[in-house]
Amino acid sequence: MSNSTLLQSPIAGLAAKALVPAAASRHSLVMDWVKVIHLLCVMGWMTGIFAVPRALIFWKREHAATGAFGPTGDLTIRLFRFSAGLGVIAIGTGLWLAWAWGFPAWVWTKLALVALLIAHYVWTGMLVIRARRGTFEETDRYLRIYNEVSVLVVIAILWVVVFKPF
Repeated sequence: MSNSTLLQSPIAGLAAKALVPAAASRHSLVMDWVKVIHLLCVMGWMTGIFAVPRALIFWKREHAATGAFGPTGDLTIRLFRFSAGLGVIAIGTGLWLAWAWGFPAWVWTKLALVALLIAHYVWTGMLVIRARRGTFEETDRYLRIYNEVSVLVVIAILWVVVFKPF
């Protein structure tokens, strides 16, 4: 039996697992769960990033028709707050993963792009606050374009994470 055949055998795989310390195995399992939590929270945060500007359009239309703060406004505020919490968890777990990976160059690029998303989300929060106060003057067109900016940043983040160009 050649060495390459021996290394590919199931017995060798089991032996390799037996030689890996339990702490390393636990570390890997913990990091896998951190990745899962990160991805789930990123998906939830992205829902807010994409949906809140669109909800603001409907809120503005509802306010123009009724002259009152209605259910669309309440939904918009709740969605913004909920997804903000998920964003905090996503950022925290993302930094944990970056630290575990040793901050390679692609991670710094991703973090810079995430900083743009954070700025976008903070501005979205300002729009929500202004809408709640009744001083909301942005047009539907502005909000549609504003919404697409976040899509472009997310596409850039996905490209960096998948292709790791540096």
